[in-house]
Amino acid sequence: MCGIVGALDWSGEYPPAVDQLKRMLGIIRHRGPDEFGLYVDEKAGIGCARLSIVDLHTGQQPIANEDKSLWIVFNGEIYNHPELRAELEKAGHRFSTRSDTEVILHLYEDLGPDCLQRLNGQFAIAIWDTRKEELFLARDRLGIRPLFYVLLPQGLVFGSEIKAVLVDQRVEARLDPYAMAQAFTFWAPLAPRTAFRDIMELPPGHYMQVRAGACTLSRYWGLTFPEAGSEGQISEDEAAEQLRELLSDATRLRLRADVQVGSYLSGGLDSTLIAALIRQHTPESLCTFSIAFEEAAFDERAYQEIATDFLSTDHRRTECTNADVGQIFPEIVWHAEAPLLRTSPAPMYLLSRLVHQNDIKVVLTGEGADEFLGGYNIFKEAKVRRFWARQPESAWRPLLLRRLYPYVADFSRGGDAYLAAFFRQGLEAVDRLGYSHHIRWRNTARLQRLFCADMREALQGYDPVDEFLASLDGALSKWSTLTQAQYIEVATFMSPYLLSSQGDRMMAANSVEGRFPFLDHRVVEFCGHLPPHLKIRGLQEKYILKRSAQGLLPPQVWQRHKQPYRAPIHPAFFTQHQDYVEALLAPEAIRAGGLFDPDAVTRLAHKCRAGTRVSEGDDMALVGVLSTQLLHHLFVENSPPRPVEQAHPVRVCRGKEQEP
Repeated sequence: MCGIVGALDWSGEYPPAVDQLKRMLGIIRHRGPDEFGLYVDEKAGIGCARLSIVDLHTGQQPIANEDKSLWIVFNGEIYNHPELRAELEKAGHRFSTRSDTEVILHLYEDLGPDCLQRLNGQFAIAIWDTRKEELFLARDRLGIRPLFYVLLPQGLVFGSEIKAVLVDQRVEARLDPYAMAQAFTFWAPLAPRTAFRDIMELPPGHYMQVRAGACTLSRYWGLTFPEAGSEGQISEDEAAEQLRELLSDATRLRLRADVQVGSYLSGGLDSTLIAALIRQHTPESLCTFSIAFEEAAFDERAYQEIATDFLSTDHRRTECTNADVGQIFPEIVWHAEAPLLRTSPAPMYLLSRLVHQNDIKVVLTGEGADEFLGGYNIFKEAKVRRFWARQPESAWRPLLLRRLYPYVADFSRGGDAYLAAFFRQGLEAVDRLGYSHHIRWRNTARLQRLFCADMREALQGYDPVDEFLASLDGALSKWSTLTQAQYIEVATFMSPYLLSSQGDRMMAANSVEGRFPFLDHRVVEFCGHLPPHLKIRGLQEKYILKRSAQGLLPPQVWQRHKQPYRAPIHPAFFTQHQDYVEALLAPEAIRAGGLFDPDAVTRLAHKCRAGTRVSEGDDMALVGVLSTQLLHHLFVENSPPRPVEQAHPVRVCRGKEQEP
């Protein structure tokens, strides 16, 4: 993992400045505190803040090809780089490092953008072609690593984080009402939109070519599924064996590093299976890391202890209290750079801090299993609602939903009638695209009632759901109902929120790189072609994964029902006094932000402060308002954000025009 930045000028008015590029690196130095490097000529400047993981001594970026016509900076890892390197050496390429970065560069030299098809990894790439005067930007298939940019009349500025782009004084921090509407519907803005107007995110699976004012965006990979009924014939035994073999190989590749590799271990099926696969490939002691919670409703330490005893790992745990979440929340928003509707990123920040404190730079985790193997309750919810819709007057069919959400207090308090009413809306529209997510989107969008009159006027006629559904490929309607839901979950939740606010950003904040075997594109594509009944059997989630895990994990782990990862919300902000909470929720601060209605926020804050009968919706509204107010305070009121120090020392490579 690294942080990359750059600036391109085609006007001659704003040639890239070394000092500004150094400041851009300085503000994201947490992403790569080990080394800093720049390449600068009259047209372009690119830079990297490097976290040294592979080729510790000679892999400093930027790196050039043999004749110095191409220069690259790169954030991420290419796991099949040794195999690709051998091919390139046979083709006559000469290498000056052992790094995967140089492999990408030579592969691009031979194949151009088609090189992306050969890469097994997670990446954000920037390559400057000095001959063509063309900038090439690319992002990995599923959006594990971020990349942001701003198109200006004179050129382009890009960076791994928005705060780096905001260092350029030509870029203004203004919150985007449409992005707010997306966040208060899907939980996050959807690429290419970000929380800030005119600051764009390169979408997953895309690359961009920028040359002399022309910008071309192209997709090189997209998540796809076979038509319903044509998923292919495979037995349970074959599917379980092939899945286990693919996951094992994906794990093996992700252990490639010149530093020690650890693993997250929540006590659930996914992360524990990855830890077990690591143990098969490494005889050394494995360090595992987990979160425990002050509140028993969120705590999984009993299962963590079962798993670590079974696997004999060297386990480290951090306990997250309610007060911890409230105290670090401003730092969470600073790194997330987006509105949040959950406090779940906060414990993940504490977890990566624990990893950093133990001098480990790389951890493997279990993200992706739920999305691609049917692990989320939203998939089962859609299945139950379709079953219910066949007999909409049934009194017992909706009660199946209670089995999915025993942790939601609203359903317990409201009784069976409330539960049925909650899930009944749109019940019989089973052929509607987005049926699986309609309930979630409807309930989250209700939070927009907190928007002020000016925001509501600005958003008049705009519906984020309609916009998203209209963007979908028509082939989606031919897929099974489960795979439709999986695609939507990946597009609206996994990539924009889970891998970003809760993933990359919380790890990068503490200079930790996460690696995700379940997101190996070979695993993703294999899971995509599995028939739905191997993913969800009845109401048993991840059926085939549990079959694959038998013999590798203790039964208490692979047989347990999934416990959704959650974190405390209103008690985190009001159990102990937090000065910033009171300041940012005060009516004058709400009016200054210009996004929310002061009276509505005051009523919400009073209810949450009292702590009685606070609903799930109230909790989400509180976090949404508070995180957005923090965004405004940290980035809009203070722009450029925070005092920006130059990264030091910085190796500077200059093009011919820039040579002294």
